[in-house]
Amino acid sequence: MKGEWNTKRRKLLLFSCLVIVISGMFIFSSCGVYSFKDVSVDYTKMKTVKVGFLENKARYINPQLSPRLTDNVKQKINNFTKLTLVNSDDASYVITGYVSRYDVSLAAISNNQSAANRLTVAVTITSVNTVDNKTDNFTVSKDFDFSAQLSLQQAEIQLQTDIINQMTDLIFNHIFSNW
Repeated sequence: MKGEWNTKRRKLLLFSCLVIVISGMFIFSSCGVYSFKDVSVDYTKMKTVKVGFLENKARYINPQLSPRLTDNVKQKINNFTKLTLVNSDDASYVITGYVSRYDVSLAAISNNQSAANRLTVAVTITSVNTVDNKTDNFTVSKDFDFSAQLSLQQAEIQLQTDIINQMTDLIFNHIFSNW
């Protein structure tokens, strides 16, 4: 009976340790994944931001890309900074830009046939810090692979949300997180 009690205690102790370790993994992994602690804005000086329409100037025009990307950038700034969105050019930050690239190329070949295509999206941004009189011109770019069995229009439907979210993150992080 005493041996049986020790075995139960060991199993309970092992189970408790396992629960603690797994709980710790979830807590620490969830803390870092979506953390925007690295947003570096001096809110004593910086109060407002204007985001201009991010026009699509690429050779191929996806009509949904520009308005959705512009809205998503505004929403991200609104959700993750204390800056107030305004429409005037005397804002602390003035962000303008355009989609500079939206091209499809071959990504993979299998048995002498196209197996995957790649959509490359690039956005050129000008971020003006009017308080410190600093201008930052940069381009963010990302590749999105899709099956060669899909047309570009089919791939756009599948990739649209991912394109918008990833391009928004790249723009936001470059401006506000010193990436």
